Amino acid sequence: MLLRHREGDLGAPKEESTVRVLDYLSENGIDFSVMHHQLHYTAQEEAAAQHISGHRFAKTVVVRADDEYILLALPASHRIDFKLLKGVLGTDVELAAEGDLARLFPDCDVGAEPPFGSQYGLHTIVDDGLAAQERIAVRAGSHTEVVLLSYADYARLEKPQVASFTRPEA
Repeated sequence: MLLRHREGDLGAPKEESTVRVLDYLSENGIDFSVMHHQLHYTAQEEAAAQHISGHRFAKTVVVRADDEYILLALPASHRIDFKLLKGVLGTDVELAAEGDLARLFPDCDVGAEPPFGSQYGLHTIVDDGLAAQERIAVRAGSHTEVVLLSYADYARLEKPQVASFTRPEA
């Protein structure tokens, strides 16, 4: 196993969320690499800037279904189809507010939540389009770092539910 993360790879200052994600991956023997980049707010912008297909770049969205928050991971090139998602969950859903994200992910930049809902007490559902990818790119809790890892390793750690709930962006 080649572990490409080294202490010096992260640069300074280290962001708490990025360190948390990278430590979690390292502790579990996951082979990953980290890409540093300029500030980008949307997953699609970040994917394009890193020359990564939007199909492989995981966009995270948090929704509220009844009284439960659920983390969704989907390709950056797709959008949620709320009718499909309602079929998966069996109930209406609404997007979590920014204040909810700040509370649920206190160590992350709002909008850069990593797709490891289990680390934050959230159920995670991955769209089958992202699950079909061999390697994926994920945010590590900041708008300036991307982690590349195999989907199989991600699924082994997160044990997400896999479902079809998206449509390609128009």
